[in-house]
Amino acid sequence: MLVHICCSVDSHFFMEKLQQEYPNEKLIGFFYDPNIHPYSEYQLRLLDVARSCKKLGIELIEGQYDFEHWMDTVRGLEKEPEKGARCEVCFDRRFEVSAYKALELGETSMTTTLLVSPQKSQDQLKKSGDVFHASHGVEFIAFDYRKNGGTNDQSRVSKEEQLYRQDYCGCIFGLTMQRDQQHRLMDEMFSSISKQVLPSSIEERLELYAKRIELEDANISYKIIKERFLNYRLIRASVKVGTGIIPSYPLIYSTINRTRTEGKIDFELDGQHFLNREEVRFITLKTFNTLTSSNYKNTQELMFNAPSIETEIALRTQLTQSVFNSSAIIVIDEIPSSKITLTLETKTYDDTREQLIIIY
Repeated sequence: MLVHICCSVDSHFFMEKLQQEYPNEKLIGFFYDPNIHPYSEYQLRLLDVARSCKKLGIELIEGQYDFEHWMDTVRGLEKEPEKGARCEVCFDRRFEVSAYKALELGETSMTTTLLVSPQKSQDQLKKSGDVFHASHGVEFIAFDYRKNGGTNDQSRVSKEEQLYRQDYCGCIFGLTMQRDQQHRLMDEMFSSISKQVLPSSIEERLELYAKRIELEDANISYKIIKERFLNYRLIRASVKVGTGIIPSYPLIYSTINRTRTEGKIDFELDGQHFLNREEVRFITLKTFNTLTSSNYKNTQELMFNAPSIETEIALRTQLTQSVFNSSAIIVIDEIPSSKITLTLETKTYDDTREQLIIIY
């Protein structure tokens, strides 16, 4: 039987139940989910599904990530709510591809782990599956593993297996509406031009879950825990001197009261040049290189190939002598003597992140 897989939280419990009830049935997992966005989130969910299938001894096949085709398929349905018409069209597309894969493999039946998700309509899923049974000859079997406490069991299994528990379906349109309703920053869509792995980003989680697989392969005990912290995102920044913009790089947690301020350098202390407005400080790239043991040739290189967040936080603490300081600290090539106009739009907010703890 071909099993279309959406994510490990749904698939691990679902396929465990299938293995228990149909011990003689060969299960083939098929991860076809072009609705998942951004691509780093797709990679993260695939990584965890692969780990889950390996633990269960189930073959896994990855489908094509044809995101552009999926976008064309749901065009005009962007404002539809969860379980609305967009979801139905999305299911139709994913089931069609899954049915063709089943036929290609010589399978006559298929199902989907979406059936166990409390966020999905089983009637909607069954309707889509039955359509492709009629047109393709691949029987869609709608297993209901939510009933009789199944949802609670699923939650228990996901915690025991420390599966990646995503908090949105994967669709960019569903995510947009969800974050709007929660009045939360949609930081999943932030991608740093500096190639930096941002705190509590999808890329950070991807590194964490890849590391945990390495620990499991090495038979090292670990625990994934959550912690609260103050997160930060840079939205836009620029430094204007005279009539021209110069290359500049704000250190993490740099903030000002407004999005724009201007002034002149008032004084210098230990390599820090203080603006006469808004508690803004400037340091030269030379100072940055010295204090971080770096070798950047110019600030533009720093902008597009930044050091780690940990390096920036250590530098900020060294410069300010405080772990709570959020004054703007801007790296530039040379300190100008003329008027400086700083534009700095940021977001600082309470957030949670996961940490990987090795248990000795």
